[in-house]
Amino acid sequence: MRVLGIDLGSKRIGIATSDRSGTIATPYTVLKRCGSMGGDHRNIAKMVIEEEAEAVIVGLPLNMDGSEGKAAQAARVEAARMATVVGVPVHVHDERLTTVEADRVLMEQKMNAQARRRVVDKVAAAVMLQSWLDTQAHSANS
Repeated sequence: MRVLGIDLGSKRIGIATSDRSGTIATPYTVLKRCGSMGGDHRNIAKMVIEEEAEAVIVGLPLNMDGSEGKAAQAARVEAARMATVVGVPVHVHDERLTTVEADRVLMEQKMNAQARRRVVDKVAAAVMLQSWLDTQAHSANS
C-alpha cells in the first residue's frame, strides 16, 4: 500500500512517499504554503492521485513527554480538514524529533545550511513516515 507522509510547517509542507509495498519511505517534495489551508489540501489531493496513495499520514508534533500541546492540536485540526479533501484516510503519527533526525542525516552528508533548509522538511516527512510504516509492519507481525 502506497502512502504519503506529511510534515506540516507554517511556511512549508514536507512530503514523503512510500514504495508500493508500504515498506520504505522516501523524501518526495516540499510545498510552499499557498496562503490558504484549502489550497494546500487541494495540492496534496493532486499528489494523492498522482502517486496513487491509499492513505495520508500527518506528523503529530507531540511534546517530549508525549502530551499534546497547541502544535499537536493544530495538526489534528488540519488533518481532519485535509481528510475532507484528499479522498483517502488521513491518520496522524508521532513526529517527535523527526526534524532533528533529518537535520543530523543531512549534516552527515556534509550539506551546508542553505541546502539543508531546502530539503529538511521532506526528509523529516520521510523519517516520520518510515516510523509509521515500521509500526504497521510490527503490528501485522504481532
